Amino acid sequence: MSPILRIKRFSPIQRISPIKPFNPIKRIPGIKRLSRTSPMHRFSPINRITPISIVIITLNEAQRIARLLNDLCEQTQQDFEVIVVDSNSEDDTCAIAERFSQRLPRLTVHRMTERGVCLGRNTGAQLAGYERLLFLDADVRLPPDFLAEATGALSEQQLDVAGVYLSAEGLSKHFVIGYKIFNAGIFISQFIFPTAIGACIFSTKTLHQALGGFDTTITLCEDCDYVNRATKFTRFRMLPMSFSFDPRRLKQDGFLKTAHKYLHANLHRLFIGEIRNQKIPYEFGHYTKDRQHQDNLAKR
Repeated sequence: MSPILRIKRFSPIQRISPIKPFNPIKRIPGIKRLSRTSPMHRFSPINRITPISIVIITLNEAQRIARLLNDLCEQTQQDFEVIVVDSNSEDDTCAIAERFSQRLPRLTVHRMTERGVCLGRNTGAQLAGYERLLFLDADVRLPPDFLAEATGALSEQQLDVAGVYLSAEGLSKHFVIGYKIFNAGIFISQFIFPTAIGACIFSTKTLHQALGGFDTTITLCEDCDYVNRATKFTRFRMLPMSFSFDPRRLKQDGFLKTAHKYLHANLHRLFIGEIRNQKIPYEFGHYTKDRQHQDNLAKR
């Protein structure tokens, strides 16, 4: 069976059993630690008990931020802080997030005057108080054991930077098929030309600073550029687990259109270079207008 087909799925309301790693490389003798003479051994992966700084970027996410924060409240591992970095939302995103301050004592909400995915993540990393970083989008959903399983896998595989696969739990059949193909692609690419899903990326503050953070001049696939540059310093791998997120962009733009856009983007990155100046159009939070329009229609 293909390794990708063994990715553990989960239900947001059910506790999952521990996910067994499937990465075939970790079983090869000598792969657990890079040679200290190698330039890639510039960073020493932190151990599994290290607390986590979770950076969540938001833009008009009043309908979704509470779900993710509630998922974090229910984590079996509670040694973390949460930094919500808001891109000047026009709704109640920040107010809703602040209501979780009692359940999440180490929660802070930072409001930016400017908007930007990379700017938000970099701002959160600067505010982070811990070495281990986890970048999340506001529409992500996590099972209760996610942080415990992830930190264990990061420690076991000695990783500073890592990605996580997509789960199609609860989605229609064509999403399931599409996600399996996508997951297969990023599994293969991790060994050649690393790509990642920006909605869920693990890193460290030391590595983030060495990279200069996410490149704010890149307008699409800034997450892929981040992990690709990271391989100049350390080893990148996908963790043997999955997370879910709201496929609203796929539903709004169309599955095939979105797949074509990302294929085009990665071919551009591979043969020409990173995507800047909106050469391939991609707007942060562009679905907000559609959502507001649908809400207004529903009120009529």
